[in-house]
Amino acid sequence: MSDTVLVDHSGGVATITLNRPEALNSLTLECKGALLDAVRDVAADPAARAVVLTGAGRAFCAGQDLREHQALLDAGDPAPMHTVRDHFNPLVLTIARMPKPVVAAVNGIAAGAGASLAFAADFRIAASSARFLLAFANVGLSLDSGASWTLPRLVGHARAVAMAILAEPVGSGPALEMGLVSAVVPDERALPAAHELAAKLAAGPTAAYAAIKESFRYAATATLEDALEKEAELQARTGASDDHRAATAAFLRKERPVFIGQ
Repeated sequence: MSDTVLVDHSGGVATITLNRPEALNSLTLECKGALLDAVRDVAADPAARAVVLTGAGRAFCAGQDLREHQALLDAGDPAPMHTVRDHFNPLVLTIARMPKPVVAAVNGIAAGAGASLAFAADFRIAASSARFLLAFANVGLSLDSGASWTLPRLVGHARAVAMAILAEPVGSGPALEMGLVSAVVPDERALPAAHELAAKLAAGPTAAYAAIKESFRYAATATLEDALEKEAELQARTGASDDHRAATAAFLRKERPVFIGQ
């Protein structure tokens, strides 16, 4: 695996770290390929019960590496025109569909596709210095990496349009007020706080978490009748699980349940 992306496993938590701190973890072709491989690997790994996504150094991710992007454009390379479908789309789909919780530890700037990757996570723990910036319009581009879908669902249509068209940074305080992040912590606490949350989730009913994520995805484009039917299907599936039976018995005994994710 490329050293532009690091993966660490500890106590049921897989931590994926973008590792180009000198370039604010901007995304080159190499880095995008390595990140997609890493996300797919942890999604399929049963030992990884929760995931933390973060960036090394003073940034979460500054988005597309524009130096490489411009060089490829100047060379007539078609890669920049395919990177959304080849890299960003499968990245976001894998994160969103991952059958386990994903926590983004947002340290510093999260811009462009970097912001969109954070939006695709289930939780966002922001450092005080964190800033979110959708700067696509500033370089004559539309949105990518799922921001058109995730952002309005997080903050509402009007705020999403303002962030995308005005392309002004949103600091951690306003981000918390508008519901864009789950919590704001001191800079040095962003990654530890994300790990604490992920460890708590990893010890929880991960099969139920997967079903909950699936139900929200389905209901986003379904009728009420279809959403109700999907809930019945998922309730039957989780109701037949070992976790449900053991947790119900533990509840009646006034004991703390132990979840195995099955």
